[in-house]
Amino acid sequence: MRSAVEVKIGIQSIPRELVVDTDATAAEIERDLAAALAAQDGPAILALGTQKGGRVLIPADKIAFVEFGGDQSRRVGFGNIV
Repeated sequence: MRSAVEVKIGIQSIPRELVVDTDATAAEIERDLAAALAAQDGPAILALGTQKGGRVLIPADKIAFVEFGGDQSRRVGFGNIV
């Protein structure tokens, strides 16, 4: 099982960024975004699967930036308190 990757997506004209925990790798997301932007047959949509089994659909031509966090392993216990 892959660990979750936190992805922050900035969308044009939206002041807050979208934060998604996903099992997809950064390379997979880059590939899917490039394919969505290259598609000529309709609206460019980036579909991103969430770690909990959901999907997020984002208009690819409105994406301002994508930031990838490191792999997130779930921390349990008092070591999680900073």
